[in-house]
Amino acid sequence: MASDSLRKELDCSICLNIYTDPVNLRCGHNFCQICIAHVLDTQEGSGRFFCPDCREEFRDRPALQRNITLRNIVETFRSTHLDQEETGIFCTYCIHSPVPAIKSCLHCEASLCDNHLRVHSKSPEHVLTDPTTSMENRKCSIHKKILEYYCTEDSACICVSCRLDGEHRGHKVETLDEASEKKKQKLSNVLQKLITEKEETEKRLQNLQERRQKSKENVDCERKRLSTLFRDLRRELEDLEKSVLREIYKQEKQLSLSLSDLIHQLEIKKEELSRKMGDIRELCNMTDPLTVLQESDTGDLCDTEVGSTEERERHGRLLHDGGDLDVAMISHTLHTGLSDMVKSVNVCFNIQETSDILLDVNTAHNYLKISDDMKTVSRSDIKQNLPETSERFQTYNQVLSSRRFSSGRHYWEVDVGQSERWVVGMCYPSIERTGEQSAIEFNSKTWSFRNLNNRCSAIHNRAVTLLPDNISSNRVRIYLDYEAGRLSFYEMCHPIRHLHTFTTTFTEPLHAVLGLGIGCLTLL
Repeated sequence: MASDSLRKELDCSICLNIYTDPVNLRCGHNFCQICIAHVLDTQEGSGRFFCPDCREEFRDRPALQRNITLRNIVETFRSTHLDQEETGIFCTYCIHSPVPAIKSCLHCEASLCDNHLRVHSKSPEHVLTDPTTSMENRKCSIHKKILEYYCTEDSACICVSCRLDGEHRGHKVETLDEASEKKKQKLSNVLQKLITEKEETEKRLQNLQERRQKSKENVDCERKRLSTLFRDLRRELEDLEKSVLREIYKQEKQLSLSLSDLIHQLEIKKEELSRKMGDIRELCNMTDPLTVLQESDTGDLCDTEVGSTEERERHGRLLHDGGDLDVAMISHTLHTGLSDMVKSVNVCFNIQETSDILLDVNTAHNYLKISDDMKTVSRSDIKQNLPETSERFQTYNQVLSSRRFSSGRHYWEVDVGQSERWVVGMCYPSIERTGEQSAIEFNSKTWSFRNLNNRCSAIHNRAVTLLPDNISSNRVRIYLDYEAGRLSFYEMCHPIRHLHTFTTTFTEPLHAVLGLGIGCLTLL
């Protein structure tokens, strides 16, 4: 009865069988590792994790802890109880009620319970084995004698007659116990290796599960951050729209006032001209000469000047300059607002646009010419006679940036449109400066992207990854995430195209590096 109660306690509530590799959750309930892992995989789709027994919920996918004590109890129970129960072999002499047998006698061809085993004969011919119903399988098929030996040459169990007079005579033999112990030792060694391999597999599995959980957390974090970013961008866009509309309204009001004033003045002048024209027509229609000559206001009527030159010029300027909106001012307002938004995007992702990156003339090969602003490198047919320095590349046409990167996220661009053969990338400052090992492509201290004869490839330590398509744009963007160990290259076309990403662990600060065959390269 005690064993029955214990058996119930050792059953997994998911598969209803005795535990296999038991693990437990934080709530304390135990399950087979495979069973609970499958349940958690199913729950992951819903975004909720909980214990199948007590329904306790967990915020994240719970880690599975191996229950070594419970595993030892299960193994002990299997070896002492479960095997006996599952054999289905009962004592031959207990005829009133079935009692599980614990041994079988090959000589008597009978199975014995614990009580009958105590009174069983102890003489050598009575050979005891684990409970079995196949007595014949324990005897020699030729001599019908008990199998007592193991022939190592033929890998066969034999009886004494086989050893002395049969086909195994003269062969090297061992007792069954000796051979069994040797095989058990061999199997034990294999088992130990399998246990070690299984533990390593479990560890790798746990690492991958943790990585998956971490990736999920990172995705959730990025999703929330993007949601917040776009919400802020929408608000900033609305504010920018209002700002641009206010500028347009302001200009419209000023334009309307100026034009309204001009229109009012011209309407007054038009009325005065109409009055003069009417008075002149009236005089011209008079028949009495004396009346025409004695008219006192004829001097004013004969004045044909309709406005001063200065006044006409002012009206002309209003007509010419006041007819359109100040598009440049509107564009400036819009551009400034959009630039601020781009900066806020970089701040959100903690990315720094490295526009101040310069070339280090002290590292430039003697056949490379560096521009005054330290942004452009060009191939020269004339030796530059630069001072000899330990930092200068002696063998290949290469140059490093003066700035080094040892942390953070950064990006910059290179104009490659004026060169046919070029290499861009990053390298450690400890790169060789002379010999074959100083080439960007031929060492483990550089990660580069190369265009050679219209064939593009990514190269690290002589390992070349050919790209299926060449680039058509004049600009290449380089993105560095130092802590994550990621170096990526992009073609700045529309839409932007990812070219290649290196993933590693950086152990030194990094410099930008440019290599040139023909033409020039420019840092943007």
